Amino acid sequence: MIVDLSESPRTDLPEYDVCIVGSGPAGMTVANELAGAGLSLCVLESGRQKPTRHGDRLRRVQSEGILIKEYSRERVLGGASTTWAGLSSPLDAIDMKPRPALGRPGWPIAREELLSCWAEAAARYRFPPLESFAGGTLEEARQAGDLKPQWSRLEEKTFLAAVKPQSFGKEFRHVFEGKGADLYLDATVLRLCAGGERDRILWAEAVSSRGDALRLRARAFVLATGGIENARLLLCSTDLCARGLGNEHDQVGRCLMNHPKNNYGVIRLARPLSELPLYFGCLAGGFAGYAGLRLNEKEQEERGLLNPYVRLEPLYPWSDNRGVEAFILLAKRARFLARSLARLKGGKALPLRDYAETGDDSELQNARKSAREWIGLGFKVVLNLPLVCRYLWARLAPGAGPKIRAIRLRNFMEMEPDPENRVLLSEEQDACGQPVPVVRHCCTERDRRSLIALHEALAEEVQRNGLGELSSGLAEEPSWPIDLDASHHLGTTRMGRDPAHSAVDAECRLHAVRNVYLAGASVFPTSGSANPTFTIVALAIRLARSIARDLGASKAAGEAL
Repeated sequence: MIVDLSESPRTDLPEYDVCIVGSGPAGMTVANELAGAGLSLCVLESGRQKPTRHGDRLRRVQSEGILIKEYSRERVLGGASTTWAGLSSPLDAIDMKPRPALGRPGWPIAREELLSCWAEAAARYRFPPLESFAGGTLEEARQAGDLKPQWSRLEEKTFLAAVKPQSFGKEFRHVFEGKGADLYLDATVLRLCAGGERDRILWAEAVSSRGDALRLRARAFVLATGGIENARLLLCSTDLCARGLGNEHDQVGRCLMNHPKNNYGVIRLARPLSELPLYFGCLAGGFAGYAGLRLNEKEQEERGLLNPYVRLEPLYPWSDNRGVEAFILLAKRARFLARSLARLKGGKALPLRDYAETGDDSELQNARKSAREWIGLGFKVVLNLPLVCRYLWARLAPGAGPKIRAIRLRNFMEMEPDPENRVLLSEEQDACGQPVPVVRHCCTERDRRSLIALHEALAEEVQRNGLGELSSGLAEEPSWPIDLDASHHLGTTRMGRDPAHSAVDAECRLHAVRNVYLAGASVFPTSGSANPTFTIVALAIRLARSIARDLGASKAAGEAL
């Protein structure tokens, strides 16, 4: 059953076994996995099936440091999956190893424990098979390049995106067509309430855009509202702890991480290149992808560095042209580009001709648009028609691409889990009368030093391979230039064994509250530099198993969770 509370007000909601707050990738995955477990469940989504003015007002955030993008906080069915471009990669081995240099405990689970969950995420949620990230999907692209560099201090990292990105709200609405699973739209949860209990929550207090208040009782609650909202909701729920639910040790909201990104650094090639699809990007096996470059893990460990990566972007005559970018966006939305390329190559790996053709989309592509703005994209194409035609000819005519003489670096950082980077509550109130979140985060000295070390290693490797010379003055920059929000908000309710340094345990359950679980990137103890959705879904699969086991056992025994 799907109920839009703005159209059908309800106050007589039934009690459920599981209440999931949020309908993004984490929430919808937990719902889908639990739907066949014999448990009654519901999902509370603050937005509706399409964006609304009320939902947009609730995206408000106060940023200190790196500016948070509004479209990373969508209040709509499917959450941020309605704007993402699908790029994914699993965490690297070093991301989940103990890293004493960071001064805080890492992951309480081994990477091997997630392998089966990543495999299930690929099988059921349209992510690439895990072995694809080991080089299988892009092997043809490797062989097709003009050069085959041999890296010593660097390692490759594969990123892949489904040609049609997953939209979790649309793809898993069917969960609520059967019995035992309900979806309530326009239901903004304000707080979780204990009702006199000492260690568990009895109900969620919510409100609709009409101002109608409701209580929803459940045996277990799953917060899946994103790295910022998970923390805010806990901080606003003060029944069991005056500082916020699960915040006995002042850990909720701390250690916020992101993947700051930006362009910086240019490789001037010794000899012009025609193709280098492994690094520049290609279409292969139903996915768009590329290999980024990172410092090898041995050197990271020895020097106490983090795990950022750089992407190599060829500079074409049309690079950064808004008309070409608008054309690519329109072509992708119409599925024209993918169909045309598939016909041209008959399923073989095809080099891409612009970074916007992969899942690493720009602000122009990711930001939500009105009908007038979509029309405006057409005008951008017309105004830049000569360059659009030049791009299109290079795109569709085999061997027509121009020679590449320079390569730009697109940088993606890992941030260490610094407790001073955090989510707090402001005195300003949102449209529902709740405190607007303050998001305070910036790069630390270790964050910066790690990317500088990667640039230094890349400069050495570029010269050793005879590629040319890297121009980068990153170490001398007075103002740190890698400062754009990647919309990856992680770590604010981090997972761990010790409540003094974490908010949830290894099963993603609040340490001090036995029936509240956290889903999504907020539980990441460290972030790596990989786009997190693949791991978010893998962890949600694991979490659903844990909830089904816990609730099934207590239900059979006739006990409260």
